[in-house]
Amino acid sequence: MDKNYIPRPDLLSGRTILVTGAGEGIGRAAAESYAAHGATVLLVGRTLFRLEDTYDAIVTAGHPQPYLFPLDFSKAEESDYQGLAGGIAQEMGHLDGLLHNAAHLGDLSPMEHFSLKQWETVFRVNVTAEFLLTKHCIPLLKQSHQGAILFTSSGVGQRGIAYWGAYSASKFANEGMAQILADELESEGIRVNTIDPGVARTVMRAKAFPGENPNQNPEPKRLMGAYLYLMGEDSLGHSGERINAWVST
Repeated sequence: MDKNYIPRPDLLSGRTILVTGAGEGIGRAAAESYAAHGATVLLVGRTLFRLEDTYDAIVTAGHPQPYLFPLDFSKAEESDYQGLAGGIAQEMGHLDGLLHNAAHLGDLSPMEHFSLKQWETVFRVNVTAEFLLTKHCIPLLKQSHQGAILFTSSGVGQRGIAYWGAYSASKFANEGMAQILADELESEGIRVNTIDPGVARTVMRAKAFPGENPNQNPEPKRLMGAYLYLMGEDSLGHSGERINAWVST
């Protein structure tokens, strides 16, 4: 994958892509970038007014009108994911791409101090939600001739580091889920990859590293080359891979 990759303007024209955590940070940047390259974006997130901000930015820029699907992963039941998939089936009939971006950091503390409630909340948002959303969207992705699923990982999803607790463990789970799905869905023409965004100027990064100057970190929009590549047809033939996002100049 070329770090100098430049996506053509109509890379995602006619495609329908669901983005979780689309109200802020990397999720919002991805949703806006996908829309700017022609996609109809389905905005999923916990906070309605943030999703509305993303919606307004996309519409104001003259890109395809997105759809809003507010959903709190920390409280959602399987029926909520079934309903979401059913709404997509009714409105769109298919799905071309799914970006799992939403995540919950939880506490950064020694494992022995972790509460069960906090552990379960992190896994409910970071793992169970991704499993259920993927499960109920697979039939929609099978209706696409170039379906793509993109999981978001982290450096602590490859190597466990002290005090990263449930978040690190959940990212290991994301990596494993992506590998399993890549193997299972290869015959269906659905590619499944994992992306590590690295360092970016996000709320989660500021919470995890309060001593950093956030203004020295790249804005999420500068990472979008890799996100576009993995969601568009230029990455056909690539599945079961782990990609590090690069910062565009």
